[in-house]
Amino acid sequence: QVRFVESGGGLVQPGGSLRLSCVASRSIRLFRMAWYRQAPGKERELVAEFTSGGGQNYADSVKGRFTASRDDAKNTVYLQMNSLKPEDTAVYYCRGAIIDSTLEYWGQGTQVTVAS
Repeated sequence: QVRFVESGGGLVQPGGSLRLSCVASRSIRLFRMAWYRQAPGKERELVAEFTSGGGQNYADSVKGRFTASRDDAKNTVYLQMNSLKPEDTAVYYCRGAIIDSTLEYWGQGTQVTVAS
């Protein structure tokens, strides 16, 4: 069992930046970590994920603007979001999937609203 808690969301103007954090209640080294988002009326979509090779994959819509990072010592993953657009408005979720397992855990989400 693990609990993820996201923070850092809020209201920001177009072109602005936000940094989201996701803190886990236990070590994230055993999890495949990822960020997802869900906009009103839309399906949840993958934003960024950490690969087994130590890199990150990004959705095409956020490439060059968002950067995912992690600090395993702090059991925390981050999502730095720059050049935000109104279409980035969504609830952002942290997800941890146990490696070599189908078990996955989700945070409660943090709201990001991009509007002038």
